[in-house]
Amino acid sequence: MADLNNDLRLAVDTGSVALGTEETQKAVSGNRAKLVVITSKGKADAIDDITHLCNVAGIKLVMFKGSSMELGTVCGKPYSINSLAVIEAGNSKILTEEY
Repeated sequence: MADLNNDLRLAVDTGSVALGTEETQKAVSGNRAKLVVITSKGKADAIDDITHLCNVAGIKLVMFKGSSMELGTVCGKPYSINSLAVIEAGNSKILTEEY
């Protein structure tokens, strides 16, 4: 079974990732995002907006089961992250695995 946390960290460290709600929305709207990860415990309106954008653009959406602080920690950041868009996977297999 694939490990989302490890694949996220690899993507952040070796690929190109847009962090945060605004940057995620820009990446999706600009057709640069290949995958979006969003916390299931985030703000409902932000989750709805990003989910809608991903559905319209046909971009895979993965729900992160932890909090935004936990997502920030997984990404190696000292702050909370509600969502992120993977633009380039780097050495990660995040675009080819199922979570």
